[in-house]
Amino acid sequence: MRRGSNLPAVGTYNQSLVLDLIRRAPDGLSRVELAARTGLSAQTLSNVTRRLSDEGLIGEAGKVIAGPGKPRTLLALNAGSRFAVGVHLDPAVDTLVVIDLSGAVIAQAEHPPRLQGSGRELVGSIAASVSALIDRAGVSRERVLGIGVAAPGPLDAERGRLLNPPLLTPWHGVEVRDELQAASGLAIALEKDVTAAIVGEMWFDHEDDLVDATFLYYGAGIGAGLSVAGAPVRGRTGNAGNIAHLIVDPTGPPCSCGLRGCLGPSVDPRRLLADAGLAGPSTGPLGGEDGPPAPDTRRELDRLCRRAARGEPRAVAVMDRTARHLARAVVEVNNLLDSNAVVIGGPVWARLSPVLSELFGDRLASGAAAGATTSTRPIAVRPSRLGVDIAAVGAACLVLDQAFVARPADLLITT
Repeated sequence: MRRGSNLPAVGTYNQSLVLDLIRRAPDGLSRVELAARTGLSAQTLSNVTRRLSDEGLIGEAGKVIAGPGKPRTLLALNAGSRFAVGVHLDPAVDTLVVIDLSGAVIAQAEHPPRLQGSGRELVGSIAASVSALIDRAGVSRERVLGIGVAAPGPLDAERGRLLNPPLLTPWHGVEVRDELQAASGLAIALEKDVTAAIVGEMWFDHEDDLVDATFLYYGAGIGAGLSVAGAPVRGRTGNAGNIAHLIVDPTGPPCSCGLRGCLGPSVDPRRLLADAGLAGPSTGPLGGEDGPPAPDTRRELDRLCRRAARGEPRAVAVMDRTARHLARAVVEVNNLLDSNAVVIGGPVWARLSPVLSELFGDRLASGAAAGATTSTRPIAVRPSRLGVDIAAVGAACLVLDQAFVARPADLLITT
């Protein structure tokens, strides 16, 4: 459990810590409970809660009787006090959301990705879509903390620029952070989509189950979001989590890297659909950084899932093979990280999970199918809480996370 400090220099940390505890308690917490959990003195805690109340972030939520003495006043989150916008730049569809301080989505929009224009025009289109969504949500712009942008990597975290993300050629080299801030007037957080996904999951993790966790993100591409000691792992350049070139099938399809059976092309949605007879043949190595725009495969993926649910052999074979590859990837990643939990989700997973989740579980339980595990306990896997829009919701949670989550690293003095 994270503890507070009674030193005046860490007031901001204490304020974030207390708000985070209140946010994670659906029914609210009393000051007595907060003192017990944080170790803060009564005076320090009183000052912190007063500041949070003055800023409209928390409010009183009734009283509770707990033994003799005066009833205790519960303090609860004011979810409508602040908002954040999330944008997911995806090869198939751009998704935008507005969330409140609890993480609840109050407005959502989808747009076909813009495939032509200068970087400034692309960013301007996103800024206009964000403005329209904020208006539709009916929230005051003064209460919007910023915009989180999630995109496939690689990216230049220092400059806030996309480098050459696969299938997003028009966005190559665009300095998203500075351009979008200038166009929108809001603070911008830019992250890889897999990092945004694990941040989003942690925002909804009220029991600290994801202090050390891996998020397997399955969308147009595949990657892993990581958390260690309660903080997302970004890596030296902000591009941690690239697992697309794990070998899951040495006899599998060719990859643009020159090898065969890499995870990315093995579970590429285009290959699944082609092999199930629901799309044209998938020719040539997949997994490259360039290529034609990714089609919107949502309807075809739904058809694949329905056919597999009916027991059609071709569809079942595709799903079983995909489950085997995903299970192998999870085992290999967990052998390296020994995570406390593995969360799996993403747009493609959400559509295939009615059939794929059971097959995946069976494969994971079978050591021969998934590969040897070095873990001394069974791998704990659970589905994402955030559904199809996880990268967009996670992107918005990046903004809330930066503003309101207390981490000991924030107390380090840098020179």
